[in-house]
Amino acid sequence: MVHFVYDGSFEGLLTAVFDVYEDKAQRAQLFSVKNYQPDAFAERRDVLTDSVKANRVWKGLFRKLSPQGLLNVYSVYLSERDDRETLLLAFFRRVFAESVSIEDDFSSPLIVQISQISRQIHREKHRFEAFVRFIHLKGDVYFASIEPDFNILPLIGPHFTERYADQRWIIYDTRRQYGLYYDLKQVQEVYFEEVPDSSVLDLSSDQIEEGEELMQKLWQVYFQSVNIVERKNMKLHRKHLPIRYWKYLIEKQI
Repeated sequence: MVHFVYDGSFEGLLTAVFDVYEDKAQRAQLFSVKNYQPDAFAERRDVLTDSVKANRVWKGLFRKLSPQGLLNVYSVYLSERDDRETLLLAFFRRVFAESVSIEDDFSSPLIVQISQISRQIHREKHRFEAFVRFIHLKGDVYFASIEPDFNILPLIGPHFTERYADQRWIIYDTRRQYGLYYDLKQVQEVYFEEVPDSSVLDLSSDQIEEGEELMQKLWQVYFQSVNIVERKNMKLHRKHLPIRYWKYLIEKQI
């Protein structure tokens, strides 16, 4: 068995797949360096991320898969599951071995699992496109912190870039300690040593823009006023708005 250890990036993963085929390694496993545990009975190969190799693999997938199939591949990578490399390598082997598309072969447990993981990721993506709440900070920057179960920042960036194209904003994933910053021109990744809390209650007046606190109180009043007590169904409410999201929602800080 040969263990191909890559740097954890998507480009690195694709490079590792290229190296597996280049070495004709029939018994191979892929590992992110962060999760790798040495095995005395396996040979370790360190993968140097190479954009040329990664692009060749991606172009090969592009010829074999639909846009949804490509998105499923990227979604499994973003899932951060411990077995994502095993699933994707098995999937790639089938894709490249077959002359016809295999992505709709739902008789295969592998294809079903890939599809289910992708749906999980995109369910959370859609939730955070609705649940992100920004705070207007000094310096005319809108800030929001999130803590998603999956690494969905790369997927929600385009939504907020289109929706808030005229505002500078930061969405920061506190679990993974990185964020996206939109500067009115492009989106780039940012890393903070200290992450400000998104709750207006924990921010001092010299950190938030004048009028922000009033706007948040007005939003809370609006949320309360449209709530019809007689129709309250907390079970259904929690189903559509899980409790784990509440601490970042302004309307829940009452």
